[in-house]
Amino acid sequence: MKQSSHDKIRLYFTLLVAFMVWCLLIWQHFNGGVPKHYILHRADMPAISNWWGGILLPVLSWILVGQVVRRGSGKVRSSAICAFCCALLYGIVLSASFIYQFEPLTSLMAPALLFLALFFPIYRGEYVLGFILGMSYTFGAVLPTAFAIVVGLLSAAIYHFIRPIPFWLWRKLRQPEPGQDG
Repeated sequence: MKQSSHDKIRLYFTLLVAFMVWCLLIWQHFNGGVPKHYILHRADMPAISNWWGGILLPVLSWILVGQVVRRGSGKVRSSAICAFCCALLYGIVLSASFIYQFEPLTSLMAPALLFLALFFPIYRGEYVLGFILGMSYTFGAVLPTAFAIVVGLLSAAIYHFIRPIPFWLWRKLRQPEPGQDG
């Protein structure tokens, strides 16, 4: 059976992510141990091990890359690659601002995602996967995934239900009154 380019892209990207995350986990294991992350960054809350990323990140990659390729009719569009790279960079910057305790930027970037949802469909797979991968080195895979699910749901609602309101109002205001000559 011949493998389609859709399946090859999906497979290669998933294998790349799996290879990278497992190399990182093995390196962490032999250099001080695989980190754990506490929910809400509080030691009295349950800890989640980075080992979960060895399963979660390849599964997410498989699902989300499949979604991106299907939406692109069997190929990955350059806009999806750009969106992935921007989201990856956003996740890296957010993680770095957290690590280096640059509180003004950290506290601004999370809510800024909801503002960005007015202009970009950040609920789509390429954005979500880039964001999660960008944050997974710092926070593991589980916490960024949970955060991305919440932000993804909110951003889909904003993009599809709140974003159209100003355009609708603009059209209504520009329409001539009944009985007026346009």
